[in-house]
Amino acid sequence: MVVLTGQSLTIEDAKNVLYEYMFVSASVESMKKVEKSREAVENIVKQKKVVYGITTGFGKFSDVLIESDDVEELQWNLIHSHACGVGEPFPEVVSRAMVLLRANALLKGYSGVRTVVIERLLDLLNARIHPVIPQQGSLGASGDLAPLAHLALVLMGEGEVFYQGERMEAITALSKVGIVPLTLKAKEGLALINGTQAMTAMGLVNYIEAEQLAYQTEAIAALTLEGLRGIEDAFDPRVHEARGYHQQTEVAERIRRMVSGSQLITKQGELRVQDAYSLRCIPQVHGASWQALDYVKEKLEIEMNAATDNPLIFDDGEKVISGGNFHGQPIALAMDFMKIAVAELANISERRIERLVNPQLNDLPPFLSPVPGLQSGAMIMQYCAASLVSENKTLAHPASVDSIPSSANQEDHVSMGTIASRHAHQIIQNVRRVLAVELICALQAVEYRGIEKMASFTKSLYEEARKLIPSITQDRVFSKDIEIAASWLNKMDWKAFVDRNLPTTQYGY
Repeated sequence: MVVLTGQSLTIEDAKNVLYEYMFVSASVESMKKVEKSREAVENIVKQKKVVYGITTGFGKFSDVLIESDDVEELQWNLIHSHACGVGEPFPEVVSRAMVLLRANALLKGYSGVRTVVIERLLDLLNARIHPVIPQQGSLGASGDLAPLAHLALVLMGEGEVFYQGERMEAITALSKVGIVPLTLKAKEGLALINGTQAMTAMGLVNYIEAEQLAYQTEAIAALTLEGLRGIEDAFDPRVHEARGYHQQTEVAERIRRMVSGSQLITKQGELRVQDAYSLRCIPQVHGASWQALDYVKEKLEIEMNAATDNPLIFDDGEKVISGGNFHGQPIALAMDFMKIAVAELANISERRIERLVNPQLNDLPPFLSPVPGLQSGAMIMQYCAASLVSENKTLAHPASVDSIPSSANQEDHVSMGTIASRHAHQIIQNVRRVLAVELICALQAVEYRGIEKMASFTKSLYEEARKLIPSITQDRVFSKDIEIAASWLNKMDWKAFVDRNLPTTQYGY
């Protein structure tokens, strides 16, 4: 069980909830804070104080006073008017992450919602009911208003959800499991939609996928090193310790362990003096991407436990402050950084693919073809990888450098963080397919060199991959192979594979 406190949620906890469907509950102490915060809101309404978002309109309407009899209608209107997201829905796992993160943020006790709102969010998680939330429509400041409004609709028994593999009306799914829809009270609608949970949820799923992908790139690169008879000296620990980046040093160490005992790896001067950068600089390039991913992880774990709505209630209601924690700039910058870092893994991978297939750069059969000329082999797979890499370059353009004013210029600088996180997700999918191409080519190259000469780890990877991807003995529709390989990389338990086949190492060191 994962117990939410509003302060201690980790990426590892989130993985257990998102992918293992671990049961989620709220800590007793956190719920007490929520109750005190709610009392403050009710006192504000009772005393008819003018407080933004509780007894006033929103955005440019912040100067419009709302009568106490109308506060429930205000919440209803807010959710319905703001639920204007468009486009394809977020992946279901991202929707699940939004529900988790929204519940955790409310548990900090600064938002003024009733405990029943948090209970309903946890009910959705534990029943595996996930709101259908359109991906487009958020500016990433004032919170992810449009996406989170679609989440809030479900608590009211409206909108659509994913449940048991089907897309259906929310009220149908809620009825099946006995969840009673809510009527939102003062401040609750605003508390549900004012926050960065869409971009952060997407960022969280991105990080989980990117982390696994980054480890996999190293193993696939190790296969390529064997296929091209790469030089091991470039991975000598002294080289990397001399520079001082621990991520670079760790990549080099993992590569050394992966090719340990290989008869295909060469020494400096044995076949050539130096390898090309795409082989020799694997630790430097991959290590730099790891530095960026470490930065992203730090920002995500802060934001996952942050109060990001507005206004926030302090000192048992004595102080209600209207601020700007809903602004997504920290996550926008992190996601833009992630885009560049992950795209670079594909850039260098595509160059390794070129070295595997180009007969002017190796001594393998041209394009790894079984019958060069009559059969094209991996020729067009390299084209595919090059296309994906080029597409990533356009997606990697930073979203956070853009801003469009909204709400009659009251909200005059926005983060575009949700766009950044969505583009990062697209890049990750493209990178995985580029790596799938490198994997297919590297498998073929080591086969030509001699499987019996491989390191034990890379041979294990070869044997697992060959269960799904047959040797190239005849031209075929390689699109299917690429998608099968990419799906395998996405779904495999990489940590378990590493622990099983490199028992003397710790995952990630």
